[in-house]
Amino acid sequence: MKNILITGGAGFIGSNLALKLMEKGHRITVLDNLSKQIHGEDPAFTSPLFKSIKDKVNFIHGTVTSREDWKKALENQNVIVHFAAETGTGQSMYCIEKYTEVNIQGTAIMLDILANNENSVEKIVIASSRSIYGEGKYKHPTKGIVYPSHRKEQNMLAGNFELTYEDEAILELMATDENSKIHPSSVYGITKQNQEQMIMTVCPTLGISPVAFRYQNVYGPGQSLSNPYTGILSIFSTQIRNNNPIQIFEDGKETRDFVFIDDVVDATILGIEKEAANGQVFNVGTGVATDVLEVANSLILAYDINVPVTVTGRFRLGDIRHNYADLTKIKSLLGFEPKVYFKEGIEKFSNWVLKQAIQEDHLGKSLEEMQKKGLLK
Repeated sequence: MKNILITGGAGFIGSNLALKLMEKGHRITVLDNLSKQIHGEDPAFTSPLFKSIKDKVNFIHGTVTSREDWKKALENQNVIVHFAAETGTGQSMYCIEKYTEVNIQGTAIMLDILANNENSVEKIVIASSRSIYGEGKYKHPTKGIVYPSHRKEQNMLAGNFELTYEDEAILELMATDENSKIHPSSVYGITKQNQEQMIMTVCPTLGISPVAFRYQNVYGPGQSLSNPYTGILSIFSTQIRNNNPIQIFEDGKETRDFVFIDDVVDATILGIEKEAANGQVFNVGTGVATDVLEVANSLILAYDINVPVTVTGRFRLGDIRHNYADLTKIKSLLGFEPKVYFKEGIEKFSNWVLKQAIQEDHLGKSLEEMQKKGLLK
């Protein structure tokens, strides 16, 4: 039985992890700022995630940018699971100082305290992201494995969204493994790369075991249905239930690896409990690429609400085209196997959504912000 601190532990992944770890007998402390964007104006009433852990964990209402909050939260902890972060690629491109302060400086404060004060921390698990891979791994017809640079705006304006190499050769998408090139295409991705590298570099010098999980697109019951900045399944669900049309970026064939919340929690617990995880970086996903059009059509079918779907050809600067995980490493070292694939996961997710109150659709506001900043084309 361990004392485990989960930063951002009132969030989607953190709260689910906290509940599962408590079932296993661990003592949980949560440090969370209860962001209005995620939890609403009055989290005790408006946040099912916070309510699910309230009065069950040692809860500290604070922020990772506060040294005093960190000192309070770190007391007597054996394991830290560091989830607290500003998330979302689009918003990161114009909230640069905020993303950097929370994600990078917040992590730096934690490590600085641990490096300069006695503590009982044995392991730190950091939530990294598939976004650090940028455009990911491809096969060139003659050059073999390549890692193409970010897509050019002029190509996308012309409707050419797929990745090509320097010689304009057509590339074949491959699963991204942990040894793939790290070259993020958004401020969010840069901050996650920085977090991961700080944890993996500093912790061994302190006698603390580091573990990094590069999560793919996490979804499932409990995720915020009102946050218009991140979570394509929740964004589409809220649009559909408001009978609003769905506008698809690019040509709708862009893909992501959608991984169910229960699998993410299980993988994270393996990282906490298994010594084989120590010092390692792991992908967490399903290893399956699903395109955005399939997501939209699957949700329309699940809710039986026939809203129009328009493929707009518009795009956001900082978005990647494709990414799906190679799971060879996490399967062999930790014995992880995803149990819930997209078809079953969509059913579980949509059944939960239908039991929730219909949220106001704020997507238009978020897109307007991006357009004003010149990031939505």
